[in-house]
Amino acid sequence: MQAEDPVLLERHGEVALLSLNVPQRLNPIQLGLQKRLREHLANLREDRSVRALVITGEGKAFCVGADLSDVGPPEGQSIGQAMADTMEAVTNRMVEDLQTLPFPVVSAVNGPCAGAGVGLALAADVVVAARSAYFYLPFMPRLGIVPDVGCTWFLERAVGRARAVAMSLLDERLEAERAQQWGLVWKVSEDAELRADALALAQRLARLPAHAAQEIRSIYKLAGEQDLLAQLHTEAERQRVLLDRPSFKEGVDAFMNKRAPTFPSR
Repeated sequence: MQAEDPVLLERHGEVALLSLNVPQRLNPIQLGLQKRLREHLANLREDRSVRALVITGEGKAFCVGADLSDVGPPEGQSIGQAMADTMEAVTNRMVEDLQTLPFPVVSAVNGPCAGAGVGLALAADVVVAARSAYFYLPFMPRLGIVPDVGCTWFLERAVGRARAVAMSLLDERLEAERAQQWGLVWKVSEDAELRADALALAQRLARLPAHAAQEIRSIYKLAGEQDLLAQLHTEAERQRVLLDRPSFKEGVDAFMNKRAPTFPSR
């Protein structure tokens, strides 16, 4: 890839690594970057050799959110109209792309993660963070707008309403270690070890059954929407399907023979 590409792609066996690549500006989530990220995600979705994905940032930051120097509406539109249209057409689709990929996604938060960058990071299935990283929501205290890019949806489910509301109002950074204590982050790594740790975690996830990410995302989403009896019914219905798949047979055989299971790629 050329150095000016706003999103770089690397392959590490069955794991793909996407890096936001505007480091001199701390990786703002510019429109061009969003479109390029969506292009990569579309290609990876169709590449059946990919079994896991890591998303990180080049340089000192993961993503500092919107590029406010680039805010300007087309002629005849207000800023609000133009931004909302862009969100519906590109940004929201980007989050949907990540949440519907047929393989697990790890975000490796390598530094400041602010504004829209928080939503991008939390759209992954597993979040790991460098010890120097932090999460910050400047939307309301600095700009008078609500958090977007899925921040309100992901945060409320990850840390609870009280903490999500406080994060959105208090203009304070959430440091990586406290984010782990709150359940927002799976692991905190030393800065120099973050990328290697994230890739190792993705390699583990790549060995899961091909349907793992989609099934787990779906069932936990329903858990947040249904009562207990409905969720118990959902669990039984998914087992009705999954217990008859080859992956379960392989898992049982591996258990009985005291070996690690080997699941086929998608």
